[in-house]
Amino acid sequence: MTELSHQVSLFRSWVNVFLMVLLILAMGFYAFAVIGDRGMPDWNYGAVKDVPAESPYATYELLPHPQHVRGAKGE
Repeated sequence: MTELSHQVSLFRSWVNVFLMVLLILAMGFYAFAVIGDRGMPDWNYGAVKDVPAESPYATYELLPHPQHVRGAKGE
């Protein structure tokens, strides 16, 4: 039976490492170029109301008073 011998190539190993590092850097540059922070946007929606009790799409029954406090007038 013959034994298989593996050739170790130091140059080929370094080329593989260099290509993997280059791939990681290229993916990082691509992510920065596509979704990177380009500063403040030029559009302005103004103040948006974000109070859960005042949502027109709420699926729960609202309490008769604006606060979610149960007490003399909230029950």
